[in-house]
This record gives sequence, structure tokens and C-alpha cells, in this order.
Amino acid sequence: MITNYERILDIILDDLIPLTKISINEGNKIFGGFIVKKSDLSLVCLGTNQEIKNPLFHGEISTLFNLFEKKLFNTKDYYFISTHQPCSMCLSAITWAGFDNFYYFFSYTDTKEGFHIPHDLKILTEVFKIKDGKYNINNDYWESFSILSEIKRLGIEGSLSDKIYQIKEEYQKMSEIYQKSKIDNKIPLN
Repeated sequence: MITNYERILDIILDDLIPLTKISINEGNKIFGGFIVKKSDLSLVCLGTNQEIKNPLFHGEISTLFNLFEKKLFNTKDYYFISTHQPCSMCLSAITWAGFDNFYYFFSYTDTKEGFHIPHDLKILTEVFKIKDGKYNINNDYWESFSILSEIKRLGIEGSLSDKIYQIKEEYQKMSEIYQKSKIDNKIPLN
């Protein structure tokens, strides 16, 4: 279980957002992720959405590719952090990669309503008959956690409120850039 959420928020702000801004300006969606060691929360790798190269290169998939390029295969030693609650494909990829966990910042509802990208919820409903994104968050493979819910549960939201606000603001700005450019990209589900 992650105990230092300030470190996680700092990685989002200092490492992932700058990389995501580059990806957004290329026409990709706002999704990204990173992996940290459980032992000390040191950053192992990052990844951002690369759908303009291949519609399967979601942020989580890019992150996994970057991990395995480093020849790091013992995924039980790491935390998987995603900016957004993973789609069904990414849920499966995280599972097949052997992670026993993942954490996310924005929920499916945030993705649909705040960022105007409804596909995650729609695919879960239409293909898997899972209403409102209510998959089994604790199962034989992994446990999943909302970063914001965990911060609230621990009662530390006050000390982290500035960073949380900054992350939300940055992603809203990036979303606006993506929404304006998505008409011109070739992503199948934009």
C-alpha cells in the first residue's frame, strides 16, 4: 500500500505532465502512467498515450512497454500508477503483465464528463455488461485504488490540496488542447 502520496503527486506534476504535454501536441489523448518501486517509490519508467502511432498504444500500454524494455519482469516489486482509471484493454494488460495492484487519479466518470472521452464506460457496458464501470476492484489478480479516495481516507487531502488542484488544472488545459485537435487525428475512438 502506498504511504507517500505526495511523492506520487510530485511525479505526476514534475515528470508525467511535461511528457504528456508533448504527446498532446502530437494529437494524442491525455492518458499516461508510470511505475515506481514499492520499496522506495523511485521512478522506474513513464508512458503516455501514443494512439496516433497505433490505436492500441494507450498510456498504460506505453508504460508497460517501457518497463519491459528495461528487462524488469518482477512486477510484484512495483506500483502501477495511471492518470485515469484504465480501460478494459489496459486492465487486461496490467493483469497479463503480472501486477498485483494499480492506482489511478481520475475516475471513469471524470474521463467521460470532465474530459469528454466516454469510450471506457461505453465499452465496459456494451462489451462486458459492466454498468457504471463497476468491475471487481479486488480480485485474484490485483487490487485497484483511486488515489484521491486513498488520500481522503487517510485524511491528508488538506496538505495535498494545492498539488491535487494543480494536477486537475493541468489536465483540464491539456484536455482542451486534445479536444480541439482530435478532429484532425486518425484515432479510431477519438
